[in-house]
Amino acid sequence: MADDKHEIGSMNIEDQEKTFATFVKITAYGVVAIFLILILLYGING
Repeated sequence: MADDKHEIGSMNIEDQEKTFATFVKITAYGVVAIFLILILLYGING
């Protein structure tokens, strides 16, 4: 077991890629939501 050498790029990272894609999507929706809230507040308080 200790003799096994790690090969760069051999690890399965499919789950990490899905998690990161979800994180980016949620972050993008959050930014859009905050932007819309700011526009709404500007319109109300104009």
